Formats: sequence, C-alpha cells, structure tokens
Amino acid sequence: MFRSKQLSLSDIYADCLDTFDFDKPGFLYLLEQNIDMESLIPLSFRWNFHAWTGRPREHPLTGFLWALTIQRIFSIPTDSLLIIFLRCSKELREFCGFTKVPDASKFTRFKQKFLPDLKIMFDQLVDLTEPICAEIDPELAAMTIFDTSGIEAYVTENNPKYTDSLIRKMKAWKEAKGLSDTFDPYKAAYAAMPSCAASENAVKQLYINGHFCYVYKFGMITNGLGIVRDIAFYDEEFLAAHPEIEVGKKSDSPDEDKSLGDSKALVPTLSAFFKKHPQIQPDVFLGDSAFDTIDIYSKLLNDIKFNKAFIPLNSRAALKYPDCTINKEGHPCCPKDSSLPMKHEGSKSHLRCGKPSIKFVCPKMKWVLVDGKYKRRTSCKAPCTDSPCGRMFYIYPEKNLRTFPGTTRGTDEWDTVYKVRTTVERSIFHFKDSFLVAGRKTRNAQTLHADLLLAGITQLITVILADKINRRQYIRSLKPLIA
Repeated sequence: MFRSKQLSLSDIYADCLDTFDFDKPGFLYLLEQNIDMESLIPLSFRWNFHAWTGRPREHPLTGFLWALTIQRIFSIPTDSLLIIFLRCSKELREFCGFTKVPDASKFTRFKQKFLPDLKIMFDQLVDLTEPICAEIDPELAAMTIFDTSGIEAYVTENNPKYTDSLIRKMKAWKEAKGLSDTFDPYKAAYAAMPSCAASENAVKQLYINGHFCYVYKFGMITNGLGIVRDIAFYDEEFLAAHPEIEVGKKSDSPDEDKSLGDSKALVPTLSAFFKKHPQIQPDVFLGDSAFDTIDIYSKLLNDIKFNKAFIPLNSRAALKYPDCTINKEGHPCCPKDSSLPMKHEGSKSHLRCGKPSIKFVCPKMKWVLVDGKYKRRTSCKAPCTDSPCGRMFYIYPEKNLRTFPGTTRGTDEWDTVYKVRTTVERSIFHFKDSFLVAGRKTRNAQTLHADLLLAGITQLITVILADKINRRQYIRSLKPLIA
C-alpha cells in the first residue's frame, strides 16, 4: 500500500530552490558552480571600487566583471546590445547580481576608472593559470612567443577617403610641378600622414596587413598553447618607463618602420614581463624576422637567459662567419663547392672549458666498416684535406649568436618548433574576432586598453573553467560548451 508523505515547509522551499537552479541556462549554471569571481578579484580592486564614492555601490563589482566577461564569451558586439540582453534575460541579470541594469555610460566609466585594477587582476590570473598550462603540456608552456598588433580606432584618419585624398593631392602636385618619375606620390602621401590621430594622441599610425591605419598598438606574449601571458601597451606611459627606447622618424619604407618599432619594443616588454612573474622562467623564445638583429640575440640569450631563440633570418642582412662559407641557414659549406652544405653531426662540447660547439662534417662523408669498426670516410675525388674523413668544422655559437641562437637552423627541431609561433597570431585574431576587441566604435585609448585586458581576463577564466570541469580541449574557447 502506498503511503503518502506529508511535505513540510522546508521541503517545499528546497524543491523551489532546486527548480530555480535547474531552470537556469546550462552554461550559466556551469559558470556559477565552477568559477568564484569574488575570489579572483584582487583585494586592492575591491577597496578602490568601494572607496570611489564613499557610499554603497548601486551595482556590485562582480556584476560588472561577469557582464563584461559574458559579453566576450558570447561575442556580444556592443555595450548597448549587452544591456538589452541583461534587461530581457532575468536569468542573466540574476547571475550577474544586478537588481537594476547599469546604463552604457556606467560600463564605460567602469573601464576607464578601474583600468589599473583590471591590469592587476589580469596579472594575478596569469600567475594562477601558469601551473595549469604547465600540467597540460610542459614543453609548450615553457615557450615565450611575442608579436605586435593594433586595434583600429574610430577616428577620421581611418576613413579610406582620408588616405585617398592625400594621394590625389600628391599626384596633382607632381603633375602641376612637372616632376620626374623619381617622385613617388604614394611615398610622399605616407610621409605627409600625421603620426597620430588628431582626436587621440595614443592612436598612432601603423602599417599592418598591407594597409595604413591608425591604431592603439599593443604587444602580446603567449605560450605555446596560445594562452595569453602578457599584454603590453605602447603608449606614452610605456615610453616614459623605458627611456632607452628611441622613437625615430619615419623612413620611405613603412614595412621597415614597423620592423624597427617591433624590435625596439621586444626586450623592454620581455624584461618587464619576467620581472612581474618571477615564477615563469625564460626557456625558448619564438618571434618573426622583425627581431633578427645581433643586439636582440645577445639580450635574449645572455641577458634574459633564454636557452634558445627561434627567429628566422631577415633578408636585409646576410650572414657572415670568419672560418668558412655559410649558406642562408647558417650551415658551413664545402670549401670547394658552396652549393654543398656540410652535414650537421650534433651540438655538444668535448672541450674542458665546457663551451658548447656544433660539429659539421664533409657532405660526402659516410660511415664505413674498417677493421671491424665503423669509421668516417669521405668519397670526395678531390678532397680539401689529407684526413681520410674529410673536412670538419667546429662552430662555437657564442661567437655569432645570430647564426646559431642556441639551436641550428634548417634542422627538424627548428622546423617543428617554429611552427608553434603562429599560435600568437591566432590568439590575436581570436581577441579581435571572437572577443570583438576590433570593430568597436571608440577612440578613447583607456577604453581600448580596458577592452584588451577584459579579453585577456576572459581567456584566463576560460582556462580555469576548462581545467575544473576536466575538459582542457576548451582552454582557448568555450563556444562548444555554449552550443
């Protein structure tokens, strides 16, 4: 016989709570159960937020952070559209802790007033996620990859008509003055363009992706997993903190100007990064050919103490080595035939001083069985030495770090490791596209700065969530979980 059970008031209340919890969208429930936003906020951030007005805040700090984080996770393009979502979705509003939805100006003021606190929170999350990355893949986590980019600001100078008008004026000037073909109107237009936007000095002229634009320039450091480790902003504050950086005038080549700008920013950015995060030790550096200068190799390997630097050679400067002829990859060639690179036979040292050396042997050398032992023998018909093994070279990398930056170019190791460098480009694209940092109609440098930091905070929260739910394949994006 079925016996009925009398429900108490506490049972009814518990059932109602369960109903409200499970009625929430699954993704919000996942965030609520696994991410404690309050514990991720630095104490100084909370003090500054509540001390700003001297009275209780109408909207909670966690509410702003959750709303701006969800905006990037769901790729909501504008703050006004985010406000519509908050007003229409009771579940989202309650998740953020808003009893009343803030207006657009409050979101903007939050970004601008608490920009230094967002930077502190970002750096704290970097330290928090470093052990997670090291556990996922220690080799990739030990890589330091750097690249620069920019966020195009909503300024007059970014209108294509602005550049077109300058080019037309220079063409008309050439025709009116009867100048020869040596006068290039495109170079003249480039030289005539202002170095920064009229409405915002921090928005500088840059040549990226084959076109001129006015951007808020930044540098990004990621590891081999593609997880952001640092975001540096090349504004007046950065230049004031690094007086050793000389800001030169524009040349005739915009590509060369960008290359020189990137190379000057690299070492100060890396030095500041490792100083902020002493638990992250330099191991392997990866960068593009813009960093191919003798001074940078010396600073990376000798001063910052990287073990290896994977930087492709720039065609603007040829390699030279005093002891032998070398090819474009830095390998010594046969003294009688420069088209034959010598064979690489290991990177170790037999010297008592312990200095590393790289051994190269005759390209026509083979191991042959002689008197029961395998020995080197050259098959060259006109050998350049009396030795039966042929010519050998011992290269000492410390003599030329650009030629041998802790590793040997053209080897399987070089080809395998350098492919990882594209992760920083994918991360920058992910920030601009999925987190919608690009395309926002703003010209204020502080707002652009805050949007980048919030995108970085969102990615690091993604890493923490993916680790807690044991689905580490989603450390870069939570879109599959939303679907």
